[in-house]
Amino acid sequence: MLQEKKPKFGESNSRTATHRKGSFHQQRKTQNANLEISPHRAVSAVRLMRIEFGGAFADLLNEKGKGSGDNEMGYVERTLGFCTRDLDDRDLRLVTDIVGGTIRWRKYLDYLILSLCHDPNTFSRMEPLLLQILRIGFYEIVKLEVPSYAVVDENVQLAKISLRPGAGNMVNGILRKLVLLKETNSLPSPQVEGDDRAQARALATLHSHPVWMVRRWIKYLGREEAIKLMIWNNSDPSFSLRANRGKGFTRSKLVSRLETLKVPYELSPHLDDFIRISTGMQSVIQDGLLKQGLCSVQDESAGLVVSVVDPQPGETILDCCAAPGGKTLFMGACLNGQGMVTAIDINKGRLRILKETAKLQQLDNVITTVHTDLRTFPEVNCVTYDKVLLDAPCSGLGVLSKRADLRWNRKSEDMEELKSLQDELLDAASMLVKPGGVLVYSTCSIDPEENEERVAAFLLRHQEYSIDSAERYTSHEFLTEEGCYYFCSPVKNSLDGAFAARLIRGNGLL
Repeated sequence: MLQEKKPKFGESNSRTATHRKGSFHQQRKTQNANLEISPHRAVSAVRLMRIEFGGAFADLLNEKGKGSGDNEMGYVERTLGFCTRDLDDRDLRLVTDIVGGTIRWRKYLDYLILSLCHDPNTFSRMEPLLLQILRIGFYEIVKLEVPSYAVVDENVQLAKISLRPGAGNMVNGILRKLVLLKETNSLPSPQVEGDDRAQARALATLHSHPVWMVRRWIKYLGREEAIKLMIWNNSDPSFSLRANRGKGFTRSKLVSRLETLKVPYELSPHLDDFIRISTGMQSVIQDGLLKQGLCSVQDESAGLVVSVVDPQPGETILDCCAAPGGKTLFMGACLNGQGMVTAIDINKGRLRILKETAKLQQLDNVITTVHTDLRTFPEVNCVTYDKVLLDAPCSGLGVLSKRADLRWNRKSEDMEELKSLQDELLDAASMLVKPGGVLVYSTCSIDPEENEERVAAFLLRHQEYSIDSAERYTSHEFLTEEGCYYFCSPVKNSLDGAFAARLIRGNGLL
């Protein structure tokens, strides 16, 4: 029950091996007789371990159960000490739902688990794998409302086989307490009362966000809007697909494929190449639409940033922090084979993937890649561009619905470092714009300190630049109150958060 010594993540649990005895093959043979372990629960527990301790991103699994470029089932076997059958389509969907939901609700789930432990030390010293199994069980019972008997039985079996019988007994006792409290509407709940700090702490627990984020949003948005934002962040994300017209694949062709796959869709009211789907992503993946380069997963809020850039055939465009390349590829498609997008990035591996994707989407004739640091690039580059896009590294506070793990990886002190980096990158990007050219600064943040305040500070340092209102490039619902900048609000627009400022460099004439 309590942790004595942590095994290295990704290795089999030595205590499990001792308990079972015998060779690896004997263990596997034994496990083959334990088919009551749900593969999706085993994979979910290991994936949650990877995300929390190994930094793996909670992305979609492909059809073979592989995630983040590694063999998912291999991790399961090394971590748990046994293998399961391969995941089928239903298992894949359940893994996605359970992993994403458990990460989003982690703070609230831990509050409940701690409340049901007799001794606080029991929670603080709990083995990581045991904690993940409990979190999964609590999430299924409280948020998914899966039948309690199935949750208790299967999570108990998972704990017993992957750890030891005593761990299973502990899971059994705690989950049965939870079921009783839920059935009698007696779940513990923090009270939103006291001073501002106390209320923020309670809201952070209820809606499962870091306290510093909650306090920041209450400051900038007000309490009610902050709560709406957290509700949005905890909702199941929907996705948008962009048809790749650079490969001659139109939205109407994408619609036909989705109808054949029986994937429900909705046409984007904002962008001609985009389609929204709330379910069926695994069908899209398995059909090969992404692998063949016929379409890309891209949120409309990111597509609208490209609308603010307004790429036109024949233009030279620089994408400053390009990887992984969604906006680069969209801009390249807009050029209709005329002009050039130069994509630079400090990450060589991600840039290589962008280059391969451009070739796959038949855009390599208008997209070229350069591995460099934007901050030093102007020193060695004498070329200037018609348009420069700086999609700056940021907190990502606008994409927490899709990036469930990001809320736990960000800290308040990150904001100051990011703001300093954004200023440096803006200064460098400004040197690469032709006189009379356009500089677009964008983020996937909803924080004014990363958005409007960075632009205001930049304009004070660079009086050769002036604001070009975004109203000509996007609809009124995506404009800030002053009408100057593009801003997509998750609460207002039901899309990922995003910001973009369009700035014009003077031609130098008096």
